[in-house]
Amino acid sequence: MPRLRDLGYAIGHYPPGPLNAITDVAGVLVGHVTLIEGDRTRTGATAILPHTGNLFQDRVPAALAVLNGFGKFAGVTQLQELGQLETPVLLTNTLAVGRGIEALVAHTLTQPGNGRVTSVNAVVGETNDSRLNDIRAARPTVDEMRAAIAAATGGPVAEGAVGAGTGTVAFGLKGGIGTASRLAGGQVLGVLVQANYGGHLRVDGQPVANLAAHDANGSIVIVLATDAALDAGALRRLATRAFGGLARTGAALSHGSGDYALAFSTCRSPQAQRGEDLSALFEAAIEVTEEAILNALVMACDMQGLDAASGEASRFAALKLSPKP
Repeated sequence: MPRLRDLGYAIGHYPPGPLNAITDVAGVLVGHVTLIEGDRTRTGATAILPHTGNLFQDRVPAALAVLNGFGKFAGVTQLQELGQLETPVLLTNTLAVGRGIEALVAHTLTQPGNGRVTSVNAVVGETNDSRLNDIRAARPTVDEMRAAIAAATGGPVAEGAVGAGTGTVAFGLKGGIGTASRLAGGQVLGVLVQANYGGHLRVDGQPVANLAAHDANGSIVIVLATDAALDAGALRRLATRAFGGLARTGAALSHGSGDYALAFSTCRSPQAQRGEDLSALFEAAIEVTEEAILNALVMACDMQGLDAASGEASRFAALKLSPKP
């Protein structure tokens, strides 16, 4: 399936990296486990790793921004207090957050050099995929989420109905995982999103009419990675700008939404940034988030599953865009 740029839509002013993915930031890895079974299971997990080493021993600066906190984002308080990421970031469904914590703790404790570790701040984000998935079933399991971590690699990133985006819905359409990147001021910024929210969809500023239904509710997790030498304070400011890209897609930002943006830097030596350099990254964060969300929509496939609230079958179509003239 074509990505957004393949259809002629170039969001913003800054150029993308070679892959137009979060993995354009050197060292960043992404892994998925996708679970599509029978007519009830439509879920999964996605892991984002800042580097290939022992993250608990070689932590990276990180920060979290929250626009609306109707969510179950694990690891928030220590992340905010210390400004460091010591585990991979794991994305999954709402009722699997506890198992995600177990998966990250097990991963960390079994790494060489961590034999005396007694405290782990596992970072797990979620959205609710119960409109297509039997979320009350205990999937993904701890082992399945550990498999997502083990599968993490660089290079192109699978998008759409994969990993933690397998059962998600956005704007009354099939949502999913999306990614994009920007080169700004000699620095690389990449984003991966788990899109599962609503509003009135806009593509490159233009409204998309004739959707099957207006859907205002839902959540999104936005993960930003950069090689810029930013400390936790600057990363929090960067993460906050991602919500500008969310708004540009027509998000309703409803009462029941969970809107989270986590930013980390692969540079472990933060430096003072000039204002113009920060401003370029801030603008790029808006652009790249908007494009990643739209990539999630156009790369998704039509899907039928179980609406857990009603017990009935449900179906959501992917966004079908014609090439831009």
